[in-house]
Amino acid sequence: MKAIAIDDEPLALGIIKAHAQKVPYLELTHTFSNALEALAWLQQNETDLLFLDIKMPDVSGLEFYGSLHRKPMVIFTTAYAEHAVSGFELDAVDYLMKPISLTRFLKACNKALELFNYRTVGDVKNNNYIIVKSGVEQIKINFDEILYLEATGNYVSFIMNNRKILSRSTFAEALQLLPESLFMRIHRSYVVNLKKIEKADKTQVFIQGQSLPLSEAFNKAFFDRWK
Repeated sequence: MKAIAIDDEPLALGIIKAHAQKVPYLELTHTFSNALEALAWLQQNETDLLFLDIKMPDVSGLEFYGSLHRKPMVIFTTAYAEHAVSGFELDAVDYLMKPISLTRFLKACNKALELFNYRTVGDVKNNNYIIVKSGVEQIKINFDEILYLEATGNYVSFIMNNRKILSRSTFAEALQLLPESLFMRIHRSYVVNLKKIEKADKTQVFIQGQSLPLSEAFNKAFFDRWK
């Protein structure tokens, strides 16, 4: 699993680099102290995982990640706990408080590896379906069947015309398997199939007469795509 780290503090980068050398399945290929240099690199290269500081001088880590068209997995790092909620709204794998201990770093990397393996093994983006685990069953769902997804605690419900499938997963895991051209998050608890939307306003989206909340945080991005 390849990763890069972005942080304007050389000491923080050094700690991440030292920790990464102790994780056998992780290759930290590049580190950047300048977010704009990292952005230029990502426009020409791909990586599986970002270690991304939230508070940086030129652009915040949240803004940086939100600007990426191709979004790798992200683990946010910061000294400011109040940013945690915003980080998880962007489907972060984890959120590390500085100074980062090796134990906590390993836990975050293990979560990323689990998601990486889940995405790699179940990668069906070139097909027209997704394989969803529900209990002990593996269920095939065609993309055009899905109306929307709803988060319920530690589960995601796949809502279709005549059935609902409950899967123990996160939105981050589900979105890794769904094509970005068809699906988009509109709220902390909802992901929609863009082709199924009948109408929308500033606060809600309608699918087959069902009103779903449209969060202010996702409003602009939604209307930029749904035209």
